[in-house]
Amino acid sequence: MTSLKMLPVGIENFKEIRRDGFYYVDKTPLIKELLESRGKANLFTRPRRFGKSLTMSMFQSFFEI
Repeated sequence: MTSLKMLPVGIENFKEIRRDGFYYVDKTPLIKELLESRGKANLFTRPRRFGKSLTMSMFQSFFEI
């Protein structure tokens, strides 16, 4: 039987989620969409607790590579 991954409730740091093996839905295809849109400014609207900070942390990790 495989062990289940924990949900990252309250964790908004992408590196921590990857390092500690939490469950994560991959949103990296958003990076391609973001780069192709070529907007001067991009607005990420979501309700509270819907992953805005985590998405920004994922973008930061990607662009630091």
